Amino acid sequence: MLRSAPPFGELMAQCQRSAVHLEMRDHYDDPDEAPRVQAWKSGYRPDPADRESWWRPWLDLVAETVARGVEIRRARIVSEPVSEYTRYLYDGTFTNAAAGEKIRWLPRRKASDLALPGNDFWIFDGRVVRFGYFSGDGVYLGDDVTDDPAVAKLCSEAFESVWERAIPHEEYRI
Repeated sequence: MLRSAPPFGELMAQCQRSAVHLEMRDHYDDPDEAPRVQAWKSGYRPDPADRESWWRPWLDLVAETVARGVEIRRARIVSEPVSEYTRYLYDGTFTNAAAGEKIRWLPRRKASDLALPGNDFWIFDGRVVRFGYFSGDGVYLGDDVTDDPAVAKLCSEAFESVWERAIPHEEYRI
């Protein structure tokens, strides 16, 4: 049964072993991210050597969670040629990696024979699933969580099938 999701930080704080995230959209329209996207479109690229300039609260949460021994993995299914937004994500993914996340990319054409849930999701410790909902334009609409074992199994298997085929960030080229 789906229910309203607690704050994301609470889910991460309760996580003990693993947090995995599957992203399947080619564009997200996050108002908090909009200034960074606009700066990127204007030519700004974060300098990996200038950590102060790109570090943000999300990366603190990831680093703190990884330091507690939780493995965080993110897989992105992307259309190719990639969208402008995916190029933006790609250019900034080193920040996620610096915080301790493992990231892989799967070209959408290589996902055709995989059974995938209809929405992006996070799975915490293989048992709690948080679905994220977005409009057609990529605007975040909300989320729900479930601890239904069948849903957790479906999402875990979907994530692992994507992860197995996906290309590690350091090897993926756009």
